[in-house]
Amino acid sequence: MTVVPPAPVPVPLPPLAARARTVGGSPVRDILAVTARPEVINFAGGLPAPELFDAEGIAEAFRAVLAEDAGRALQYSTTEGEPALRAALAGRMSARGLPTDADDVLVTTGSQQALSLLAAALLEPGDTVLVEDPCYLAALQAFGLAGARIVPVPGDEQGVDPVALEELVLRERPKLLYTVPTFQNPTGRTMPAARRAAIADVAERCGLWIVEDDPYGELRFEGEREPWIASYEGAAERVVLLGSFSKVMAPGLRLGWLRAPAGLRRACAVAKQAADLHTPTVNQLAAARYLADRDLDAHVARVAGVYRERRDAMLAGLPEALPAGSAWSRPEGGMFLWARLPEPYDTTALLPRVVRHDVAYVPGAPFYAGTPDPSTLRLCFVTQTPEEIGEGLRRLGEGLRAV
Repeated sequence: MTVVPPAPVPVPLPPLAARARTVGGSPVRDILAVTARPEVINFAGGLPAPELFDAEGIAEAFRAVLAEDAGRALQYSTTEGEPALRAALAGRMSARGLPTDADDVLVTTGSQQALSLLAAALLEPGDTVLVEDPCYLAALQAFGLAGARIVPVPGDEQGVDPVALEELVLRERPKLLYTVPTFQNPTGRTMPAARRAAIADVAERCGLWIVEDDPYGELRFEGEREPWIASYEGAAERVVLLGSFSKVMAPGLRLGWLRAPAGLRRACAVAKQAADLHTPTVNQLAAARYLADRDLDAHVARVAGVYRERRDAMLAGLPEALPAGSAWSRPEGGMFLWARLPEPYDTTALLPRVVRHDVAYVPGAPFYAGTPDPSTLRLCFVTQTPEEIGEGLRRLGEGLRAV
């Protein structure tokens, strides 16, 4: 008689890291996956209008780079970035009032990577990070994955309150403040110059890093450009300025950068070596060639003109689409508009029913590090034409009235 031994009991695999178990995915990405049907008018994404990409200009830049120096373009490169691109970026920042050398710049794979590098270079698990409330969602993810304790700073329609900021700095002893001061995601608001100066002053007096994220600043439709916080006296050695080509050239290039003091920039370069060695060489060289051969500022001005028309179309349609008692922002640029519905509307609970009307938005709750406002929502106004925006708002109003 043959005795069959019992099957071995499999040993469970080690668990995921605690940070991977506790930090959730992006609700925006989840919504985009659910609403990918072509008939849905999607105000949820933060997608630039693809028909406005300078596809021919970008293609020509790639052709030139590959024709003239394919060996270099397809080879490994330095972690800090291609010298030609760093010099061009430094020149653009200097022309806008922030004296910058090429050596001050680290090229990143999108400005989102810059947040991850800064988290790796600055944060220990348990360190405190101050953020706007509401805040850019992917920044909350980056700091959460680093194990940071995230504390919202009270503010208003002009952004972070400097008095509240100083009180929190003295009480919480944070490592950094993260802010998107111009056309903020998700609210679209812009911090005025006086408040930027006050925040720079708090950082200098209290010993605080400021991460100033500026992906939308060039997309201004009206009003005067505000100076970077990094440009104020005493701020240059404590402010990290982030930028990106995603909103002004093309997000598929995945090109961003950070401007930081030498010690922190070197630490970020070490973190980047561990992450991806360097940003793709061919993309960097093509972007540098585009800046040399084309007028990016003229292209951005054309894009901003179209986006202004789309913002105006959304502003014109909101009174009819949203219930009485609603309020919304009027951004001077950027991509987003923030709305607040009257009580007892809960935009998270309402979204699945509104999507049945083939329109989508992002509920406001995930953008809050503190207590969320369930009646808020974010609308992106740049991806659709004015006619599509009008139809989308009609559907939105229909969906809200149905519930």
